[in-house]
Amino acid sequence: MKNIYIALLRGINVSGHKKIKMVDLKVHLEALGYDQVQTYIQSGNVIFCIQEIEQEVLAEQISDKIKLVYGFEVPVLVKTLEQLKEVVKNNPFTEERYHQDQQIYMTILGAVPLVENLQKLEGVNYPNEEYHIDETTIYFFSSQGYGRAKMNNNFFENKLKVRATTRNWKTINQLIKIAEDI
Repeated sequence: MKNIYIALLRGINVSGHKKIKMVDLKVHLEALGYDQVQTYIQSGNVIFCIQEIEQEVLAEQISDKIKLVYGFEVPVLVKTLEQLKEVVKNNPFTEERYHQDQQIYMTILGAVPLVENLQKLEGVNYPNEEYHIDETTIYFFSSQGYGRAKMNNNFFENKLKVRATTRNWKTINQLIKIAEDI
């Protein structure tokens, strides 16, 4: 039986940099032997099936293929459908005051941060921004939207010293829906 995976690519198709057409990426992943490859929006979200393989191996395969074809490096994080469902289930921002589809974001971390790096976040507080860290997910709320947020993906990567990529609430839920329909 094949497993369903979701690959999250970091930093592609942003401001004209690291451009990858999703239709082309789909073809490249099919060439790697991935089945039922589907993409969602241009920010690097790919759903696919393959025999069970370690997620780090899949991330490396995708990253290596992009480097070979496009000549630049792209950090890739791979999650299972079950892991993304768990991310949604554990969302602490469920109260009425949070507008889930517009102002909640999930920063997916490539590893559990070291305690000393987590301590670098103690006392850091910006108006209109809240976060909660749950092992390899940062739940982030910004009442002014992500574009104005001080605690963005780069902020968390720099403080925690781990690879990360961020998606909004709507995107995470849509990826789950697409994966469930495979």
